[in-house]
Amino acid sequence: MATDLKADLVLEGGGVRGLGAAGAVIGLLEEGYAFPRVAGTSVGAIAAALVAAGVGPKELRDIMNRLDLTRIPDRGPPGLPLLSEGISLLGGRGAYRGDWIRDWLERELGDLGVTTFGQLRYDDPEGDSDLPENKRYKLVVMATDVTHGRLLRLPWDYWLYDLDPDEQKVADAVRCSLSIPFYFRPCTLTHRATGEQSVIVDGGILSNFAVDTWDRTDGKPARWDTIGVRILPELPAGIAQLFPAAAVVMSPVLRLLQQVVATALVGRDQTSLERPGVRDRTFAVACQNVGITDFGIGEEAREALVEEGRQAASEFVRRRRS
Repeated sequence: MATDLKADLVLEGGGVRGLGAAGAVIGLLEEGYAFPRVAGTSVGAIAAALVAAGVGPKELRDIMNRLDLTRIPDRGPPGLPLLSEGISLLGGRGAYRGDWIRDWLERELGDLGVTTFGQLRYDDPEGDSDLPENKRYKLVVMATDVTHGRLLRLPWDYWLYDLDPDEQKVADAVRCSLSIPFYFRPCTLTHRATGEQSVIVDGGILSNFAVDTWDRTDGKPARWDTIGVRILPELPAGIAQLFPAAAVVMSPVLRLLQQVVATALVGRDQTSLERPGVRDRTFAVACQNVGITDFGIGEEAREALVEEGRQAASEFVRRRRS
């Protein structure tokens, strides 16, 4: 096994497919990689936060085994199927509360000794000299401010709300990134000085695979690579993979809606993959036949996703060594 390999890491979002990304991270850690800085979107932000907190491959596997997928869609009152989702959509702008996954992550991070971004500071004297103080962290997660129509990179952009990034909870930022529109209730960020509230949803709406997050801006060469892990298929062939439960005869309107959602998740980042050298530092986990909201998959399917990620990571490392 290789040792003392450094790379920055970027993890794509994709709902339940995130188990494949977690498996890929486990595989990279087993190969001896260490990740000084990690970025993630949506479910990718979960694994990113755990890696930034210092987990090893066995710890990450154990933590993911403790993740009860069936509890992630947490209904509001009265707790009845369809009725609860309808009430929550009308009153809370999302079918599910999203509280369980946030609280689960906060407990897991707490066991690793991490609560706030202040504990994930990354001061590197030899790093990017153009990088301002508010961007010197081990972790960045993507979210979308739909009130102001802008991408948020947390904790970098907490200053927009007059908030001290060091004091913000990591689990809260990840929950913002997880806010799949209409599925989970959106989050809010309140400007400390003005009291203005901004509605925050899934970062994948604007950047689901921010592979350029850690690129240097001072003109100097990178001291180590960035590795990107993708879990969503490329369009147009991959649309059916994102929504396998919807692979039925659809009206033109519903098909258009499906295409719009898929393009929002994949389109911008698929374009960025065409830039020179970008594909060389990324690899994909196939996650065949698993939709982004298939939270009811069985144990065998879960293990298969993780193992698929591990195998994809091993193949990626093998190619880079050859």
